[in-house]
Amino acid sequence: MTIFKDHNITVKQLLGFIPEALIANLSLTSKIDHYAKVLHGNKLFYLLLYGILDNDRLSQRSLEDTFNDSVFKVLFNLDEDEKVCRSSISERLSKVAPDYFRQIYEYIYERFSCSYTLTERKQYNLIRVDSTIVSETAGKLTAGIVNAGSSKKAIKYSLAFDGLLPGLAQVFTSPKYGNEDNALPEVVMAHVKKEPGHQNIYVLDRGLQSTRTMKTFSESELNFICRSKENRKFELVESLITEGQNMDMGGAILLRDSIVRLYTGMPIANKRGNKHYREVLVDRPFRLVVVKSKSDDGKEYWLLTNEFDLSAKDIAQAYRRRWDIEVFFRFLKQELNVSHLVSLNKNGLQVMLYMTLITSMLVLIYKKGNKQGYKTSKRRFAMEVRDLAIALIVVQCGGDPGLFFKT
Repeated sequence: MTIFKDHNITVKQLLGFIPEALIANLSLTSKIDHYAKVLHGNKLFYLLLYGILDNDRLSQRSLEDTFNDSVFKVLFNLDEDEKVCRSSISERLSKVAPDYFRQIYEYIYERFSCSYTLTERKQYNLIRVDSTIVSETAGKLTAGIVNAGSSKKAIKYSLAFDGLLPGLAQVFTSPKYGNEDNALPEVVMAHVKKEPGHQNIYVLDRGLQSTRTMKTFSESELNFICRSKENRKFELVESLITEGQNMDMGGAILLRDSIVRLYTGMPIANKRGNKHYREVLVDRPFRLVVVKSKSDDGKEYWLLTNEFDLSAKDIAQAYRRRWDIEVFFRFLKQELNVSHLVSLNKNGLQVMLYMTLITSMLVLIYKKGNKQGYKTSKRRFAMEVRDLAIALIVVQCGGDPGLFFKT
């Protein structure tokens, strides 16, 4: 049996964070098991959790094999006589209430995030918001975003990530959400509603360009930092650079730090009823910080924000930390296989996203506690789960695993 003696957090401890009482209560209050004969909510939850960890390429067929495997039944205390088939899993994913899994996901996030230290809470007030696209053959997905000239449909996963854990997730399949100016503000506002009285700063990439959205954020007293398109049109109000100021920011040179007003398009209808847009200045000031990278071929980064208390260097460093969510998306795709669609309707897609994020939180806490990389943490986490199953089998067989495998 594999034992990692240097670990500060074990899988057994982390599995103890999964609220079995909540899972059981939700099964009753949500009526998730009303028509289910075998795949009750708690069994589907553990099947997906174990399946994501145990399979490099999860599918409905591999989930069928996992559920019918004796080791899985022992680990999660299921009846040996229970069996499911692939079609039952497919149907269950297409109809089961995603809200059941969302509530478990939110509970686990709150449980873990409450253990942040005061220093970590300040660090994790920087919320990275971004999206990733997963495509599939157009005829397979029941709904999706279709790009012009493409034979595929796409779904968009949009997340709010605090630097350690994903605090909010949404699945978008409607064509209008192909535009990040529609998707990202919804994620930000949904996250704000979850955290009243928050001190968060939301960091976004170039997907957000709408001046009207930025104005709405400011009116809602919501602080943001986003990357603007270079050479964006603006009106200078005031330069914040002082005489003799050191423009060297370490890895970058400060080129501009200004209070500006931005233009937006005002819809105007002519006599024929046709709509066109006229450029007008919004009445809210913003801050424009432009830095030039010392590496990266001297690339310029235009950063827009409504945060006036931070230094220009702090703003640039906050934007650089946005990269954390890109690393997290890579982890979801490469290690937890979120790009491989187990279900092809929005209901199942939501279930699988919540379950993947639940699994990711367990692995990320394990990673943080044991100071490991993403790949090592996922591999060792899965190995410890297997070892737990082996230990349970040994106990069940009175110390002779051969008695179990003869059945």
